[in-house]
Parts: sequence; C-alpha cells; structure tokens
Amino acid sequence: MKPEKLHIKENSEMLLENKQIFIVDDDESVCRALSILLATYGFAVDTFNSAEEFFCAVPNSVPGCLILDIHMPGLDGWETLERLLVSGCSRPVIIISADKNEGLKEKALIAGAMGFLQKPFNDQELVDLINKCKN
Repeated sequence: MKPEKLHIKENSEMLLENKQIFIVDDDESVCRALSILLATYGFAVDTFNSAEEFFCAVPNSVPGCLILDIHMPGLDGWETLERLLVSGCSRPVIIISADKNEGLKEKALIAGAMGFLQKPFNDQELVDLINKCKN
C-alpha cells in the first residue's frame, strides 16, 4: 500500500501517489540503487536493463518519467530518446551518464531530454529534476 501523499525531506516538494518512474540502465546495481532511493521518496519505480525491454513492456500512452542511461548495448540512450520523440511520446526523459564529456548536458537538452545528470550525482538533484516533470 502506498501513501496518498508523502512529505519528503526538508526543502523538498510533496509528491503525489504513484508518480511513475522508469529506469533504463544496463548496470543492475544502478537500477537497484536508484529504485531504492526513489521508492523512499514515494515514487513507483520500474527498472529495465535495456531499451528494448522497456519498449516491449511500456506503451507510449503510460505516463511517467524516464531515467535513461546513454551507454548501453543494443539501443543506446540517444537512439532510445530519438525513437521516443519520433513516436510522439511526451514522457519526460532525464539522461544519466558516467561519461565525463563536457558537452553531454547540452547535447541531451538539444536532443529533447528535460535534464541531464552525470554519475555519480546528488540524490536531491535527481529528485528535484523529477519533480519538474509534469507527467
């Protein structure tokens, strides 16, 4: 049973029940850590180890926020983001990457992501970025 509303740490917004988050990252430890973190903030979280697995399981019509790693085998994050945009999906996407390339944030925003975080990132930064999503 999930609470209807959950008060988060000081200076954080209140989150509504079942705010859906999808995590696509080929690193299972990242999926597990983010899932645990976001569940403590009251989010409903589903994780996928590949973009193909995500596309097979989640129709475009399902609302939520997608946290998407860039470097994955098969469809990478850039191809996944492009596929979502071409299909007309309006789900907000946050790109994450351990890559230290300075231009990635700008590239992610130009490509249509609503945000970019470089791993390792601050938990609160991620939660704040998710809270900006309107879906």
